Amino acid sequence: MNIRHLTFRLLQVYIAVVRTGSISQAAAQLHLTQPTVSLQIKRLTEAIGDALLEVRDGQYRPTFVGTELYHAALDALGRFEDFNSFLSDAAQGSKGHFGIGVVTTAKYILPRLLSPYAQQYPAVDVTLNIGNRSSVLQRFENQLDDLYLFSHPPTGEHVISGRFLKNPLVLIAPIHHWAAQQQQVDFAELVNERFLMREPGSATRMMFENWLRENNLQLHKTLQIESNEVIRMSVETGLGLAVISEHTLAQTNAQVAIINVRDFPLTSHWYLVRHGDRRLPVAAHNFIEFMNAQLGDWVEEKYIRNELSVLLNAL
Repeated sequence: MNIRHLTFRLLQVYIAVVRTGSISQAAAQLHLTQPTVSLQIKRLTEAIGDALLEVRDGQYRPTFVGTELYHAALDALGRFEDFNSFLSDAAQGSKGHFGIGVVTTAKYILPRLLSPYAQQYPAVDVTLNIGNRSSVLQRFENQLDDLYLFSHPPTGEHVISGRFLKNPLVLIAPIHHWAAQQQQVDFAELVNERFLMREPGSATRMMFENWLRENNLQLHKTLQIESNEVIRMSVETGLGLAVISEHTLAQTNAQVAIINVRDFPLTSHWYLVRHGDRRLPVAAHNFIEFMNAQLGDWVEEKYIRNELSVLLNAL
């Protein structure tokens, strides 16, 4: 490989093609023509001396060598983005940018975390990418964001995570449901009820189904709904029962009853996660430090389980 032939522009084009899986989409994103992008990829391939991309399922995917180049390109460009942030900080005060991939249910707690930070660091630009667990996991694997919020983090050697907030999962029912009048209920008494469930892969659903298996319980009627808001409203109107995050209810004026079920709430936590192969921007590092120092000022003490030092020690 001839390193002298590598340029920032070649690496930027390559990253765009890998992320989009498409020459045309990368061209549109970079405001280039498709032939220009194709030529840049050809020059980069010649400089490396090995195939970098292959077509799988109609999209361009990195080869084994291409994957390593992708990681190296992210790291190299990330370091110069940090340097650019440093120059901005020196000239104009605290500036920077970082992105957070957020599972849908975390949108109920994120404003409490970001608002105080944004007030103290108004010049820092934060991009939020919100989606279901499956889409955020894909963003994590492709290293599209700097930090991630999960209630059930991914696993693997490249995962660095620290829990910081308890996320109790409670069972809700319509206000006038018979179980709402009971002091305590065994879940076995509820298995014939209709349960409203999130989509497969949802962390809440995975935890609930694991708990059912561990207790040798099986639901008889379920209805899948891919939205916590719609699930909550459906419970209000009597469509069924649901297991949902206590934080979700706290952000709404929900007309539902929390059923006192034996062994509930289910124990869950919110985790802040980063990809071990991705170098964090300075702004993202500062956000973790800010959270670690001031978490108690943002949320109730009963919810705090701060282990963010795991992320800070890994930096």
